Amino acid sequence: MTKFWFLLALSLFIAGLVAGVITNNWFIVPTALIVAGLMLGICSLILGQKNPAKFWQARATEAGINTIVATISVLVILVLINFMAIRHSVRFDLTEHKLLTLAPQSQAIAQNLTQPLKVWVFDRNIDQDLKNLLGNYARYSENFQFEFVDPQIQIGLAEQFKVQSFGEIYLEYGDKRQKIETINNDFGANIFEISITNAIVKIQSDRIFTIDFLQGHGEPELDAREGGFSQAISQLQDQGYRVRGLNLITEGKIPNDTDVIIIAKPLRKLLAQEVTLLQQYLKNGGKLLIMLMPDIDPGLTPILQEWGINLDNRFVIDASGVGSTWGFGPGVIFVTNHGNHPITSSFGSGISVFPDSRPLNIAEKPDITATPFVITDNNTWAESNLAPQEIAFNSKEDLPGPLNLGIALSRENNSNLPPSQMVVFGNGLFATNGWFQQQLNGDIFLNSVNWLIGDKSLTLSLRPKEQTNRRINLTPAEAVIISWTATTIMPMLGFIVAGVIWWRKR
Repeated sequence: MTKFWFLLALSLFIAGLVAGVITNNWFIVPTALIVAGLMLGICSLILGQKNPAKFWQARATEAGINTIVATISVLVILVLINFMAIRHSVRFDLTEHKLLTLAPQSQAIAQNLTQPLKVWVFDRNIDQDLKNLLGNYARYSENFQFEFVDPQIQIGLAEQFKVQSFGEIYLEYGDKRQKIETINNDFGANIFEISITNAIVKIQSDRIFTIDFLQGHGEPELDAREGGFSQAISQLQDQGYRVRGLNLITEGKIPNDTDVIIIAKPLRKLLAQEVTLLQQYLKNGGKLLIMLMPDIDPGLTPILQEWGINLDNRFVIDASGVGSTWGFGPGVIFVTNHGNHPITSSFGSGISVFPDSRPLNIAEKPDITATPFVITDNNTWAESNLAPQEIAFNSKEDLPGPLNLGIALSRENNSNLPPSQMVVFGNGLFATNGWFQQQLNGDIFLNSVNWLIGDKSLTLSLRPKEQTNRRINLTPAEAVIISWTATTIMPMLGFIVAGVIWWRKR
């Protein structure tokens, strides 16, 4: 009879282990079976003894009981650890740009989903990198869902989405459907995160916003590659904005569908008529983004002074030597103070880079709220004389830091019009091609535009970053040398050293 109870206990214990392994759930049924098996096994061992009293007094019994208690304790601890790990998972991303973690902007967009959004991936095979990426989005919102579909099996579903080829990806949000333009990239899924995040922003937007770049005063053409804004414009278009060039001389007016006007890097003065049009545009609730070069008068003084901004013609210098460490001169300013404004609220201690800047001074206006959000540190000053070979601070002529390089301004209108807003930078280069991708420069520019747009669906945060290309291109000769070094020379050196040591100790 004792053997029967022992076999039953063993069966219950094994059944609990099998149930836990298969279901990956160690609670209720698996745990109950394991505990029942252990208890029944202990009882069967006790009942099988001829003299139970001596059995309990034996040292072997005491040791066995201690072993059983310790084993049960370890199992309980492992179960609790597994439970906590499932409920409160912790991940560590040690990659350079946190490539395995969603960017703050992507996280915020996923968390702010107000209704279910589903990603449909039509492909024969499941891309594990893409699956992991979509799973990261789903971690931040129950409204984010995704499904991989084989279009050769689920033909009807593929026809509903009008799938033309394998690998097509679609977003479904309410009654909207949108195809995601995929990007072929050698570095994996991080670049693709940009596509997904931008697609979510697009499909959530109720209308297409229009950004007009002012032209006709020496500003770069929209498609200019050298010193232009094509990288910034490409990012704006990826977010669903319509980007146009605007020449007020030929147009004679500001189009009714203009949402934001960008005056980027003008090299000549605007005409008085253009300034008047811009002033009227601002009075009617307009939004204006201005990026100015040092020592150039753009003719915008009437607008800037009306809003409490005074341009300083001096050139901002950094004497800390930080720029020289990275191969830049003293005219390249590294900024870590981004004030307290929604444009830069998520930047933390991040860095932005501003080459060739002029300071902006604020004169208080009763109806204007001005907030600096690009501020240099105490090691900078505004230099009035760049002629000497060795530039030094002159307390009589120069302006000591900290200095304002970027200011956000708002003005409430008395009528039913929306508030007028303006962002002014004492720098025209930070968002140009090349500089746009430096540190937080692109985020500052895009967040400034999004803040001016004022759409609540837009998130002012840090965007996904590209993986740095760390690959080394080797010539055939270099590849052969490395191969021989790794497979022949180094092992031979190891044998020689071992032989020498053996010979000396022989």
